[in-house]
Amino acid sequence: MKKCLILLVLVLFTFSAFAEAPIYLGEKITLTKVTKMSELLANRAKYQGKKVLVEGLIIDVCAARGCWMALAGDVPFEHLTISVEDGVIIFPMHAKGRTALAEGTFDAYDLNLEETIESLQHKAEEKGEKFDPKSVTKPITEYTIFTTGAVIK
Repeated sequence: MKKCLILLVLVLFTFSAFAEAPIYLGEKITLTKVTKMSELLANRAKYQGKKVLVEGLIIDVCAARGCWMALAGDVPFEHLTISVEDGVIIFPMHAKGRTALAEGTFDAYDLNLEETIESLQHKAEEKGEKFDPKSVTKPITEYTIFTTGAVIK
């Protein structure tokens, strides 16, 4: 029994030693209050152009340049894109599945049908996925935070 306990303790220490440390990207985050994504999306006019802090699970990262990552919201099927100017911050591909905090300016873009197709085509190309423009039947709204700083937990 004593050997099992010692072995368990060693295994736990080993796993804790390999726990990933936070990754700090860009400028230091200055805001302390996290705004829920559902709040941003429901009240977009109130937050448009304002600096906000969001937190969410990283569900996707730009495979081409690491110039954006998508965070899942607090409501199922809601997400927004955290984006940067190419090369300013590079979001690592291995961050998928981790939680991130991101601070920046919130914007919502109502795309027309043609812009929607172009946007979805571009994202599919970045991922190396096939895309059928005929599958797009209505325009979308893209929600973005142009970030100045982020922390991947």
